[in-house]
Amino acid sequence: MIALGNYNTLKVLRSTRIGLFLGDGEGTEVLLPNKYVPEDFEIDMELKVFCYLDSSERPIATTLEPYIIRDRFAYLKVVQVGSYGAFLDWGLEKHLLVPFREQAVRMEEGKSYIVHCYLDEVTFRLTGSSRINKFLSNEGFDLKPNTEVNLLVGRKTPLGWEVVIEDKYKGLVFESDVFKPIAIGDRLKGYIKTVRPDNKIDVSLQPLGARMLEPTANLILDKLKESQGFLGLHDKSSPEEIQTQLHLSKKAFKKAIGTLYKERKIAIKDDGIYLL
Repeated sequence: MIALGNYNTLKVLRSTRIGLFLGDGEGTEVLLPNKYVPEDFEIDMELKVFCYLDSSERPIATTLEPYIIRDRFAYLKVVQVGSYGAFLDWGLEKHLLVPFREQAVRMEEGKSYIVHCYLDEVTFRLTGSSRINKFLSNEGFDLKPNTEVNLLVGRKTPLGWEVVIEDKYKGLVFESDVFKPIAIGDRLKGYIKTVRPDNKIDVSLQPLGARMLEPTANLILDKLKESQGFLGLHDKSSPEEIQTQLHLSKKAFKKAIGTLYKERKIAIKDDGIYLL
């Protein structure tokens, strides 16, 4: 079946005055309008397209790349508020509707929100929701400490930043683990730090333990090369100085320069570190 709200690889069946009809090999067809038809198409060739419902609620294909796909999260901007809800720009001609009942807070035109895209089982329409917690579950996952994961940064809390992990789980980056500027909607790499008995997940923005050393050491080497072989940082530098210049914790910095020193790649002096 053709999956609405997602990418599909479909075969060109026939060309008409309004566009190409594409099929999935199971008898289902969808129109790719002329504006999206590639110049060098051939009958029976396969095309990767995104399928959704047009303004007349008919399935349609496009070669445009949306900012969000079905069952995923994204940070989208409200372009209009109507009588049924808010309409968000998701990169396609028809905007994504977030009904009032699916708004965690009343959405305002011009503002952006973290939303989830899902297929409404009643209306069979692709719909957005900013009530993201109901689409996240920390049950039944298999995430081990230090596993690298994809993050979407959510709201700021007194403890730190809430994050969506792999578009499935909810986690938290503590403020003490943030060493570079981040903002709502940022897509980042992260690392599972702790999985608590209640299934709450703590996330780090830096690798942990031995895994941390290589990327951190390489970052410092790159900074040294950019700075003509010298950085005015050392093990007596304040955490604020290190964070400002390298976006690293002091602990990570000290481990990395210790490794570089043992490998004879740097010299550590009273005024800073030197590239050898």
